[in-house]
Amino acid sequence: MSAVLHAHAESGPALGVDTGKRRRVLSEAGQRGRWWRFTAILIITAIVLIPIMVTVVLAFTPGPNSTATGLTFENLSGVFSKTLAATWLKNSLVTTLSTVVVSVAVAAPAGYVLSRGRSKAVSGYSLLLFVMQSLPIITSVVPLFILFAGMGLVDNLLGLTIIYVGSTMTVATWMMAAYFDSIPISLEEASWIDGCSVFGSFTKVVLRNSLPGVLSTAIFAFLLAWNDYLVAIVFLRSNEIFTLPMGVQSFFQQNATDWTSVMALAVVMMLPPVIVFATLNKYFSVGGIGGSLAGR
Repeated sequence: MSAVLHAHAESGPALGVDTGKRRRVLSEAGQRGRWWRFTAILIITAIVLIPIMVTVVLAFTPGPNSTATGLTFENLSGVFSKTLAATWLKNSLVTTLSTVVVSVAVAAPAGYVLSRGRSKAVSGYSLLLFVMQSLPIITSVVPLFILFAGMGLVDNLLGLTIIYVGSTMTVATWMMAAYFDSIPISLEEASWIDGCSVFGSFTKVVLRNSLPGVLSTAIFAFLLAWNDYLVAIVFLRSNEIFTLPMGVQSFFQQNATDWTSVMALAVVMMLPPVIVFATLNKYFSVGGIGGSLAGR
């Protein structure tokens, strides 16, 4: 018996050494794996940022007829003084902000119905949205142009905004419905017991806990309307009605292109999305719903 215990005592430290060595090897392998992932992410990020960096550098580089040296703001000032860039910027802001407000205002209650409704009408409405979402916007551009031409909405910012709202509505409704599904219905039931109506619980309980979903939907609508070129080139004719993507296209001539002006206007186009993301990024959190259920 003592011999067995003596042998076990001798093998114990050896097993401990092997276990410690194995852990060190696994730790070193894990660190190497993290470094490889970090390097891969760094390379991908650099590849993605190179076009943006080139655009910014060219926007502040003196043009061929310039006497300035080094980086200069004369390309930006020239774009706004010699072209209708300020008008194009205003047109883009008007159509984009109108699209965001209307899309969120309509998609929020529609998404709530999809999330909480349990009827054949709601299921049919959901299927219709899915079918409409699967159709590309190019399939409806020509029929809409013929329809809007008869209504006087061609070469009109109102007609362009209507198309943007319609094209964002299906995806925006699905996004809001998906977020409403993550909100427990027990919160609404508690408000109903306290005397809230269905609309009251929707505005005071559901929407109050849906800020990340609302912001995601708003950013989606913002980017779609802000970056659109296909619909704008079909429906806009006058230079004074152009949006920024159409304004950038106007610098491309048949035999020459003013690249410094193109890059300067491209920087102007990039600024609003960057500002929106930088401002609203802190509101994207998922802790509000859990806090609402504390103590239940």
